[in-house]
Amino acid sequence: MRGHLRSRGIKAVIPEPDDQKSHRKRRGSRGGRPVGLDVADYKNRNVIERRYCHIKQWRGFATRYDKHAVTYRAAVVLNAIIAWTKTLSNTP
Repeated sequence: MRGHLRSRGIKAVIPEPDDQKSHRKRRGSRGGRPVGLDVADYKNRNVIERRYCHIKQWRGFATRYDKHAVTYRAAVVLNAIIAWTKTLSNTP
């Protein structure tokens, strides 16, 4: 997965599992380079995860009721617009 993201120019924010860390350390110099992780970006992942959970509250999105990609994308965009307008109304 990291390779696919790297090929598309996307910086991965996926922490390395503890068992892989210990295995790499046990192998010593043959263990390879440790995975880069931006801690600040990783701490902000919850914003995306919470937004995705809000989107999944919509029945059509959660069950993929809309089979056409255009309709599915429209639901995602509409949900994003609603979330954005809510944040605008909460700001002083």
